[in-house]
Amino acid sequence: MEPEVLLDAGAVSRCRRRVHLDHDPAMRETPLAPPDPAAEQRMADAATHRDLIRRRLMAAVPGTWVTIAPGEPSSERVRLTESALAEGASHIWGGLLPADRAEHRRGGAELLVRVDGGYVPLLVVRHRITDPGTGALTTEVEDLDPGHAVVDTTRKVRSHARDQLRLAHLHRMLESTGHASDRLLGGVIGLDADVVLWHDLQAPNWPGGRTALEEYDARFADRLAVAQAAVSGGPALAEPSRVLECRTCPWWPTCETALRAVRDVSLVVRGEDAMELRRAGVSTVDKLAALDPADEPPILWTSSTFVDAVVLARAWLADLTMVRKVREVQVPRADVELDVDMESFGESGAYLWGCLLSGADIGLEQGYRSFVTWDPLPAADEARSFAEFWAWLSEIRARTVARGLTFRAYCYNAMAENRWLFGSVERFAGFEGVPGRAAVQSFVDSDEWVDLFRGVSEQFLCARGKGLKVVAPVAGFSWRDPEANGEASMRWYRAAVGMDGEAPDLAQRMRLLHYNEDDVRATYALRRWMSDSANAIPFMGDL
Repeated sequence: MEPEVLLDAGAVSRCRRRVHLDHDPAMRETPLAPPDPAAEQRMADAATHRDLIRRRLMAAVPGTWVTIAPGEPSSERVRLTESALAEGASHIWGGLLPADRAEHRRGGAELLVRVDGGYVPLLVVRHRITDPGTGALTTEVEDLDPGHAVVDTTRKVRSHARDQLRLAHLHRMLESTGHASDRLLGGVIGLDADVVLWHDLQAPNWPGGRTALEEYDARFADRLAVAQAAVSGGPALAEPSRVLECRTCPWWPTCETALRAVRDVSLVVRGEDAMELRRAGVSTVDKLAALDPADEPPILWTSSTFVDAVVLARAWLADLTMVRKVREVQVPRADVELDVDMESFGESGAYLWGCLLSGADIGLEQGYRSFVTWDPLPAADEARSFAEFWAWLSEIRARTVARGLTFRAYCYNAMAENRWLFGSVERFAGFEGVPGRAAVQSFVDSDEWVDLFRGVSEQFLCARGKGLKVVAPVAGFSWRDPEANGEASMRWYRAAVGMDGEAPDLAQRMRLLHYNEDDVRATYALRRWMSDSANAIPFMGDL
């Protein structure tokens, strides 16, 4: 007898090959990648966030509340949920719906809200769900009635496809129990917990004019077919292919071994392009590398270019990390230079702005300097550290101009720094020393603010990625801490501020400062290398 296939909401957003491997009986003894500590911590933080929201809502929202503890056995959670649904409880927290064996679904919701004799699902997530703008359908966070929702003139929906697909999954499950509301809506409370965002599951706002329910139904049918083929031992409907999800997938060691064994083209070209290349007969890195970049491309490219793809394949075969796209590498330089790197803690804020001042003497001490708050984020003291950073940056710029010199500041991937430059201005408007948005915009738009990531992207092809931890070693730089990476810094930060109830760990504070200092020294080394030595890297035209 074949095992029963029951899919949760996550399956519709998951890699198709992962769905196959999760259900293939022959893979049950296969070793998986070890759990990612950062991912486990994010799950723990999400659970804490959900519990805080639960307490807040139960204290403020009237009605009959039924709370089902997540630690209960699944069978007991289902029994309690069915009982609460039958009794017409106005709010059911932590409900686990009975498995829909006919349609192969399983799952539960943070909250089920009774509306017009049925229920609508509501999710509590630990990410931001709106951006400044207009058009989002919202209620106050303590108003759980979608009938009160209005179009918000200050917020627009931030794209989170998984939220909508999960809501659609829960709506289908509620339909199977006979408890779905006629209102095809689902709510989400996000990290800021300032509103309930209501998604209309029948609005044609998906590609091709599809609704969330239509998109969900199509994806679910596809993933179900993949899982059933795996369970039955039939021909696999999903083969390995490297995608973004691979970085955190427990099955990646299995897939990587298989992909390298056949030198699969997705090792250098990902996503839809890799799939189309296979269909066109270009299934391996070797076949892609053998193509003439001057010829007509075998497919219509959706990501990079045909020429770049061929060169990347040749670089991969030659075991090259980087290849020059230009005859002569250039990077803007100045008399006075400042390398900047910001450290943030998830969506909570930016706790550290680290800087490395170098170049001509302007009467300020050169070298590394940090502007930091060790108050656990979110905290008002973040405004103080940001204001001090901005005042110091402004003084450097003023002194440089007064001496008739040029100035430039460098970062690696300005999207991160810009996000918290503008975010700090918006969150701390009115705090002493915090600049206005116009001042920040003027700096960001000027030639003084240089994004080295952009310079690398425009002048190099990178066969192993363009992250600073990949590129800077080519310039001869190495980090002092062997564990240095963004995910690890999240763990260090928790210990540094005593976020989990322990005393603040001063050694972890120093570790973070060293990590940040190495990051700015890495951009310093990278731009000097780009100015002096990068032309020794092979040119793409010579491969």
